[in-house]
Amino acid sequence: MQMMAPSSDCPGEVPSGRGWRYCASILLLAAFGLAAAGCNTPVQVRGHVTEPESIEAIKEGEYTEEDVLALLGTPSTVSTFDDRKWYYIGYRSSQFAFELPEVLERNVLAVSFNDSGVVDGKEVFSREDGRDIDFVSRVTPTEGRDFTILQQILGNMGRLPGSTGHVPKIPGG
Repeated sequence: MQMMAPSSDCPGEVPSGRGWRYCASILLLAAFGLAAAGCNTPVQVRGHVTEPESIEAIKEGEYTEEDVLALLGTPSTVSTFDDRKWYYIGYRSSQFAFELPEVLERNVLAVSFNDSGVVDGKEVFSREDGRDIDFVSRVTPTEGRDFTILQQILGNMGRLPGSTGHVPKIPGG
């Protein structure tokens, strides 16, 4: 019986002379492509990011509260002391793997209305207008004792939920 050499024209065969190195390089390229695709940092949008065209469309003295609602939607928040000032707050950020998110853009649009409900003014605040706030690291002391975990577990043994430890007297007993 005579054996025939495989032809290189058959689909699915490795071209002659390349062997396992050819397959290994294809697998390596595929793995590299998947790893590179996993490094994509998507941009996340939070809140209400207003486009410049929408901001310019709001005409002072012409637009009413209903017009602004139709154009921008419900505001993110309303002023605490004066319900005639609306705020549209939003930002875009990206995050790579386990790093802290990086804020790419932060905008606050403040729209104020007069007593008649007509736009009185508008202001746009960006990230550059903000200020960094240093948090105070002091801890407020609390009264009482600090218990270890073992003391807490042993201290609760024998107590039923809702029990005060008081045993009621049975009438006639």
